[in-house]
Amino acid sequence: MSERDPRDGGYRGYIASRPILGHRTPQHVQNLVIRNFTSRHGLAYRLSAAEYAMPGCYLMLEDVLQELEHLDGMIAYSLFMLPRDAARRRAIWHRILDQGTVFYAAVEELRLANEADIERLETLIDLRLATEMHGVTQRELDVLRSSLP
Repeated sequence: MSERDPRDGGYRGYIASRPILGHRTPQHVQNLVIRNFTSRHGLAYRLSAAEYAMPGCYLMLEDVLQELEHLDGMIAYSLFMLPRDAARRRAIWHRILDQGTVFYAAVEELRLANEADIERLETLIDLRLATEMHGVTQRELDVLRSSLP
């Protein structure tokens, strides 16, 4: 008799209860986006964890990160629902990679599966934060994004 792999598999969804980049998206819509994403990419979907609405609260994200040892990874509705603090995000990226799992951002169609992906995602976040501070248009942001490796 073979020993069962302790990893149950699948990808836990992670959705928001507060605005993302100043816009509110109903949770059922966020879940539809994640389900559609998993269907298109052939990924096993596990029900989403919904973050609490309090600003700066990431208790549910922490729960999902602790659960990674039993999952293939996690799928956030958006890359931009993660903490704004870069050091905190980098710690999250490393926890995901250290578990041998993958992170996806459904809206942006992004994947983090190795160290090189960290810089790409951080660059996108930095660009987006810069748009908030300096009024860069979405079109300009799209041109910058398309020039990334």
